[in-house]
Amino acid sequence: MRILFSHSYFMYFDPKQWELEQPYPPLGTIFAASFLREAGHEVFLFDTMFEQDERGLPAQLDKYRPDVFVIYDDGFNYLTKMCLTNMREAAFRMQEIAKQKGCTVIVSSSDSTDHFEKYLDHGADAVIKGEAEITLLEIISLPAEKKNDFSSIAGIAFRQNGQTVQTPKRQVMKDLDALPLPAWDLVDIKPYRERWMRSSGELALNMATTRGCPYKCNWCAKPIYGNRYNSRSPENVIQELKLLREKFQVSKIWFSDDIFGLKPGWVNHFADLVEKEQISFRYKIQSRADLLIQENYVADLARSGCETVWLGAESGSQRILDAMDKGTTVEQIYEAVRLLKKHGIRTALFLQFGYLGETIEDIHKTIGMLNDLLPDDIGVSVSYPLPGTKFYEMVKHDLEEKSNWSDSDDLHLMFRNTYSPDFYRQLHRFVHKNYRKHQAYESIGIFLKKPSRISRTHLRRALSTLYYIPASFFEKRKLKQIEHAWN
Repeated sequence: MRILFSHSYFMYFDPKQWELEQPYPPLGTIFAASFLREAGHEVFLFDTMFEQDERGLPAQLDKYRPDVFVIYDDGFNYLTKMCLTNMREAAFRMQEIAKQKGCTVIVSSSDSTDHFEKYLDHGADAVIKGEAEITLLEIISLPAEKKNDFSSIAGIAFRQNGQTVQTPKRQVMKDLDALPLPAWDLVDIKPYRERWMRSSGELALNMATTRGCPYKCNWCAKPIYGNRYNSRSPENVIQELKLLREKFQVSKIWFSDDIFGLKPGWVNHFADLVEKEQISFRYKIQSRADLLIQENYVADLARSGCETVWLGAESGSQRILDAMDKGTTVEQIYEAVRLLKKHGIRTALFLQFGYLGETIEDIHKTIGMLNDLLPDDIGVSVSYPLPGTKFYEMVKHDLEEKSNWSDSDDLHLMFRNTYSPDFYRQLHRFVHKNYRKHQAYESIGIFLKKPSRISRTHLRRALSTLYYIPASFFEKRKLKQIEHAWN
């Protein structure tokens, strides 16, 4: 069977990411391609990352003449998990093109899992709901006389006699080492390298060591891997890491797990193997405050090459953290950042404003925490309701006008809350300016107390006060005006 894989993320449709120029290959897609190739099928990849639209697809279909066209979005990338409307519409157009060419069309993504009816309406023969490799192989392996009868296959939605059929849920895989390594040979790494070299001077690639997350933050959607947490062995991860270093000379990795190294002893064993194999590389991860208050864990991250931890802090208000069912405390956030800094690991905080019932006092607490901790970087967003979450159920009656962002910089608050969507957009601007101002103050303090420690970065930050002091003042004044107008 000849299978053409693709995905629906076009970086060109996402102005913020296009300007940032730090793209990652479609990891989930090449995992699935490798799995089907190992089963004896011919697989090809149409990587849409740098395409300006779907008009390149017909030529790819003519070139490879696939029996099956698979839109398989990366389940390890937050950009695809966000279910952006630009991506959805691109997927619809690609499905229709492939159907016109006579292909069987199969779709696997977070958005299609949540909105399978819409994808079936636009020509998909089957939508895979949940983890997809085994399900996809079973679909591909159906005998010719049962080509369109998917009723025996778990974990899909399809149409039969004009009616939508959903088969029973499929259980997730437990032994991730049984999967072959991703089909990195299908990726044309040149355009990735070019953009990374322009933006940061070195290529970075993505890996995943786990699937799923056992925590139950009530705004976090998990349509693919659910609440189960399964891990590859450190040995298996080291094998892929060595492959990427040999094939692409990469020295920087984003481990795109929802939660890195949660399994007891995993990070310690991984650090031992990195030292034993004498692998020199740097990596960034995503984690939680309650994991990072274990100093031995943080020390193992440091000795294995961890450069940056993105910490899901979300809020400086304990009331909001509790409302989110986050399961962490503000005190743990402070302690986690302290330990990361102690061990020389850069700290970055994810912050989320606009959760239901948030007040100006909650916002001030979050900004105060940010000013106290002064992490190396921040990611600021507003609460985004996704189907399948408790949070979505709480606000879904407000989502008739708009229920998805168009791109990753949309930041529209789509439900009624304490303040208007314009307030939160302005808050986003103010928080960034205020954060940079306080970073500049810190650099001035270092210069005054220990001038011998001043670096070019600190000097630039110190000088930036000339911009950020007035900029933050004016952004704050605009924020106050919007707040008063709303009240």
